[in-house]
Amino acid sequence: MAGVPTRLVHCVIDAADPPRLARFWSAALGWEPAVGDPGEVVAPSGYEYPDPVALPLVFVPVAEPKTAKNRLHLDLATESAAHQAAEVDRLRGLGAALADVGQGDVPWVVLADPEGNEFCVLDPRPVYRDTGPVAAIVADCADPVTLAAFWELAAGLVRSGGVPGDAGEGGVALRSPHGVGPYLELLRVPGAKAAKNRMHLDVAPSAGEDHLAAVQLLQKAGAVPIDVGQGDVPWAVLADPQGGEFCVLTPR
Repeated sequence: MAGVPTRLVHCVIDAADPPRLARFWSAALGWEPAVGDPGEVVAPSGYEYPDPVALPLVFVPVAEPKTAKNRLHLDLATESAAHQAAEVDRLRGLGAALADVGQGDVPWVVLADPEGNEFCVLDPRPVYRDTGPVAAIVADCADPVTLAAFWELAAGLVRSGGVPGDAGEGGVALRSPHGVGPYLELLRVPGAKAAKNRMHLDVAPSAGEDHLAAVQLLQKAGAVPIDVGQGDVPWAVLADPQGGEFCVLTPR
């Protein structure tokens, strides 16, 4: 897309035990685990990276424990009420646990993976029939409409309307312009960000593009450089205009 410096390539999850968490998520999604750099990677069988048809999960070692609800989480798709119930039972058998984040009486089920990362098993919704097992990556934020403009640029996505089940709260859904893969959904959630996110997105320029120019363009759009203890690395660590951390990887 003209004017888009980067596109979405990973969802990164901090983990005390990356191999263990990768095993859980590979079983949960029916994907394959592989060793990456600097952590474990889970992606569909036969996946050709990078491709918007799926968003690989990368698990990196982090010593700090989880202390609060994540501001980024995964929503998993189901095909029927029976499938949803079966998936909840299967995921609990793999090590997930029921979680209460104040959701109240809702048609989806909130679970936590073995390290406490919240995720949702959605009720069946036609909009997610072609996403694969991950229906959406959901981000809490203060102003979804404003933030959507930034993430259209950073992730190479386009708006596809509101967020299903958002009950008119102003959420915004983004998806690949090719109409494939999971959605990125921005939800209006009260409360300020209190700590570094344990889940974040990675974006990258295409092969042959200028990494520094892409970083500078995202900074002009409102991103700011941040230090999360990354040290001397070849990628850039930024925060989006509402404080969510993300990384701009080298071209690929």
